[in-house]
Amino acid sequence: MSTPPVPLPAEHIPPGTADWRTPDARRWLAAVPARWAQPLRAVLAYLVSVVWELEAGPVPACTSAAPCGTDWPGLGVAVVMVLTPYWVWRQPRLALAGLGVVSVALVAEEGLAVCGRPSALAFFLAVAFITAGILHRLAAAARQRSLALEAAGPGAQPLPAAARTFRRGRLSVVLGGLLLAVAGFGLWQAQQVVDAYEERAAGATELSGRVTAVDRGDEDADVVTVTADGRTYRFETGYPEDFPVGTRVDLVVDGDWKALVAEPYDVFGWELLVLGGSATGLAFLVNGVAGRVRARRLRRGPLPVLHVLVREGHDDGRTWVFAADDPGGRRPILHFHSLYADDADDDGEEEADGPEAGDDSAAAIGLGRLTDILRGKDPAPPLREAVLYGVPYAGAEVAFVARDDADDEVAVECSVSAVKPAAAGRDGHRPRLRERERTRRSAGEVAAGMTHTADPRVWRAHGFSRAVGLFLLLVEGGGIWAMLDEEPSWTWLFLIAGVPWLVTAVATALTWRITADRDGLWVTGAWRVRRVPWDVITSVRHSEDGIHVGRAKDDSVDLSPTGFAWLERRLGREPAAERVADELRALLLHPELRPEREATAGQQGMPVGPPLAALSVLWGAAVLLLL
Repeated sequence: MSTPPVPLPAEHIPPGTADWRTPDARRWLAAVPARWAQPLRAVLAYLVSVVWELEAGPVPACTSAAPCGTDWPGLGVAVVMVLTPYWVWRQPRLALAGLGVVSVALVAEEGLAVCGRPSALAFFLAVAFITAGILHRLAAAARQRSLALEAAGPGAQPLPAAARTFRRGRLSVVLGGLLLAVAGFGLWQAQQVVDAYEERAAGATELSGRVTAVDRGDEDADVVTVTADGRTYRFETGYPEDFPVGTRVDLVVDGDWKALVAEPYDVFGWELLVLGGSATGLAFLVNGVAGRVRARRLRRGPLPVLHVLVREGHDDGRTWVFAADDPGGRRPILHFHSLYADDADDDGEEEADGPEAGDDSAAAIGLGRLTDILRGKDPAPPLREAVLYGVPYAGAEVAFVARDDADDEVAVECSVSAVKPAAAGRDGHRPRLRERERTRRSAGEVAAGMTHTADPRVWRAHGFSRAVGLFLLLVEGGGIWAMLDEEPSWTWLFLIAGVPWLVTAVATALTWRITADRDGLWVTGAWRVRRVPWDVITSVRHSEDGIHVGRAKDDSVDLSPTGFAWLERRLGREPAAERVADELRALLLHPELRPEREATAGQQGMPVGPPLAALSVLWGAAVLLLL
C-alpha cells in the first residue's frame, strides 16, 4: 500500500489553481525535442568537425613579413570556439551566435575557397546540423510553454513574498569576474613580453642569414642554426618546418641578445592562460547573468499556477515534478534543482542553522537519519502536494510552495537550475543498490513470461555489445600503431600490459555466448568454452556490464564486457545482458523450464581470442614494415 502525498494546507493553494493532470502532462512530454536534436549529438558533431578542420586546415608559415607573434582576434575566436559546445548544451541562443562568429572568421580568413576543403565543408555541415537542432529545441520549448499555459488556464497569481527577494547568479558572476581578471593578467603579461621585444629590437642590429641546420637541442627542443655575417646563431623554435635548411631568414642582434624576426618571442603559456581564463570566466558570467535575468522575469508580475506533486531526488537533490493525479509518483514530468527562498546565499551554497544546543530531539532525529543513511536504509523522500508558480518549459525558471518534509512547515523553494523534461524510464529518484535489487523482477515474474522449449536456449552478443567490441578493437589497433611508431621506450610497457586485456575484452564483447541445455550451461568467453552443470550453479547476476555465474566451491564464470548498460538505459532500453541474467536465474530456480536436449557443438560456440591475438601480432608486424 503506497503512502499518500504530504498534503498542502488549503490556505496555501490559491483559488482557481488548476490541476496538472496526466493527459496534459503527457502532451507536454510529447513536445520534447526529437532524439536527433539532442545536445550530445550536436556537440559530438561539432567536436569531430573542429578537430578535423584544425588538423587539415592550412597553418600560415612564420616569415619576416608575417611573424608569428600574438593574434588576439584569433584568440578571441578560439575562446568562442571553446565555449560553443558548452553553450549548445546550456545556452542555445548564444550557441547560434558562437557558431556564426566561428563560421564568419573561417570564411574571412580564407574566403569562399575554404568550401573546397573537405574538412571545412564538414564543419559547415555540422554547423547546419547544430543550428537545425537548436531551432528545433527552441520551437519545442515554445510548444511546451503554450501547453503549460493551456493547462494552467486563465488564472494568474503573484509570486509568494519569500520568493520575490530570492536572488540568483551571485556566485557565478563573482567567479566569472575572478577568472576574467586572471585572463586579463595573462593578457597584460603577454603584452609586457611583446613590448620588451619591440623596445629591444628597435635598437638592435638587423642581419640576414642562411639556415644551416635544424636539429634537436637540449630538453628535446627544436633548434635552428643560422649563419649570418660570418657568425653562427642558434635559436629554439616551435615551428621547425618553417625554416628548412638553405632558406634565408632575418634576425636582430644586440650583444648577447638575439631573436628571429619571423619568430620573435614565445607567449604561448600566457595565451593559454588567457584562453582558459576567458572561456571559463565567460561561461560562469553568462550563466550567472542568465540566471538573474530569468529569476527577475519570474518576479515581474502575476504568474500561471499549477497544482502538482513534487519529490526530492534521493541521491541527486533534484526536485521532481509529477502530475496531480499521480499519487504513486510513477511518471515524472520535469526536474530541476531548487533552494529555499529564504536561504542567505544562492548558487548551491546553503547556510542552514543546526539544532540548538538544548534541542536533544532534533539532534536525535538527525543522528538516527545519519545512521540509516550509513546502513543504506535511508527511505526515499515522500511525495508532497505543491503549487507550481511560473510556466514550465525546457530552460524555464519556476518556484513552488510545498510542505517541508523535514519540519512539517510550508516552505517556498525557487529553482536554481533550468527546467528539464524528465527522460523516459526515470522514476523521480534513484534508489540505492539494495533497493534496486529488491525492486528487480523476481525469478517467478521472469519465468511467467518464458515458455518451455525442448531445444537448447542460446544467448549471444547483441548490437550494443558488438559496438563496444568494435570500439575497443579500434583502440587496440590505434594503440599498436601509435606505440610502434616511436622508438622503444617505457611506453612499450603499456603495449605489453594493455594489448592482452584489449584482446580479451574485444573477443568477449564481439562473440560471447551462453547456451542452456538439459544438463547445464555452456559459457563461451574469449579463450575457451566452459561447462557449468546446473547442480553447481549458485547464482547468476549482472553487474558492471558483465554476466557472473557463481559456482559452488569454485570461482565464478565471468563474461565481461557484455554491453553498455548505462547507455542502453539512457536510450530507454532494458540492458540486454541484464535480461539474459534474469532469464538464466529463472531457469536455475525453475527446473521445469530447462531444455530437454543437449547442445550440439555448433550451439556451444567458439572462442575467438586465439585468432584475434594472431591478427594483433600480424597487425603489429605490418605496422613495423610500413614505418
